[in-house]
Amino acid sequence: MNIAEIKTAVDAGKSVHWSNEGYVIRKDTLGQYLIVFEHNGSAIGLTDRSGGRLNGQEEEFFLSDHDA
Repeated sequence: MNIAEIKTAVDAGKSVHWSNEGYVIRKDTLGQYLIVFEHNGSAIGLTDRSGGRLNGQEEEFFLSDHDA
């Protein structure tokens, strides 16, 4: 999934993950998209500071079978 596909899916309420289902993409109250590790709440930005490069490879992001 690319950046636009990920953001569109999250905004539509879909459950988007990175690498495995322990990492979930969330949009915070400031409108930032984050990769959150569910086990301990640690988070990093979905992209680098410029917003143009994913923190991960496109092929590592996926939709789960259940909604967020």
